[in-house]
Amino acid sequence: MTFVPVVDKNQKPLMPTKPSRARRWIKEGKATPFWKRGVFCVRLNVEPSGEEKQEIAVGIDPGSKKEGFSIKSESHTFLNIQTDVPYWIKRSLKVRSMLRRDRRNRNCPNRKCRRNRKRKNFIPPSTKARWQWKLRVCNWLFKMYPITNFVVEDVRAIARRGYRYNYCFSHVQVGKNWFYSKLSELAPIEKKQGFETKQMRDVLDLKKSKNKLSNKFEAHCVDSWVLANSYTGGHTEVDNKQILFLKPLFFQRRRLHKINILKGGYKKRQGGTVSLGFKKGSLVSHQKYPLAYVGGNSNNCISLHSLDDGKLLSRWIKPQDCKFLTYNSWRFYNLKTN
Repeated sequence: MTFVPVVDKNQKPLMPTKPSRARRWIKEGKATPFWKRGVFCVRLNVEPSGEEKQEIAVGIDPGSKKEGFSIKSESHTFLNIQTDVPYWIKRSLKVRSMLRRDRRNRNCPNRKCRRNRKRKNFIPPSTKARWQWKLRVCNWLFKMYPITNFVVEDVRAIARRGYRYNYCFSHVQVGKNWFYSKLSELAPIEKKQGFETKQMRDVLDLKKSKNKLSNKFEAHCVDSWVLANSYTGGHTEVDNKQILFLKPLFFQRRRLHKINILKGGYKKRQGGTVSLGFKKGSLVSHQKYPLAYVGGNSNNCISLHSLDDGKLLSRWIKPQDCKFLTYNSWRFYNLKTN
């Protein structure tokens, strides 16, 4: 059963409730429904009858391309999430550096070359963006559920110079201490090693898929569920395998020129995060498309994209025909999983 997150008048998270009770509260005017980045929630308009809270843990299974999150108490599994990590940072920085060097050889405004400013504890931007993404998801969950603990699979790699083994683990190894320091400001952290996760999974007779890019529960959420269950207990088998999928949106930042020269020997301007008054990624409602997010713009029209797969719905939508719903920076969708 899917439970509905509940917050009070001050946006303080309370224990989730059953959908039937949430519907009754809304019908009686005791609560107001709202959506928070793809999750249906209710806000109480009256004082709660009680504020007793159970221990709720979030299990986190980090990965280099996909990750799993599970929110669980002793009695129920409230939510399973599988996310894609931002993979385009390194490529964007490489293109930016190439364009900057190219501008220095032309008679146009450019930033002068300066010395390397890398500090001792410097974290590469591509790696830091991945850990910042995990922190964003945890902050989002912390605003909906009264979380008491985070259980993270602590990935470790032996530091050996020149070994490709280190390179494969760099995305999930480097920068984790920064993540732990930020995450500990929300709730206490409990770390588990990879072999401990496997032992707990074997005790419960749970299998993990070898296909790490799969959308099945056994790909990543099985480990995040086991980690959360190790703290809360209460289950010997998975009670909820429904998954909410999250994927961060890629926004083309403002760029002075396109890379390729167009016909006539000029370069077209490109990029930006605003499309004719709408911030890119914002959720809007249109007469033909009840729920979509905003993409680029051209010829005084904006483009709308599907939340399910990100495909282009239409590029000839007039801004005045759209109703703004909320700002958004990731896609969320559900798939039927076994």
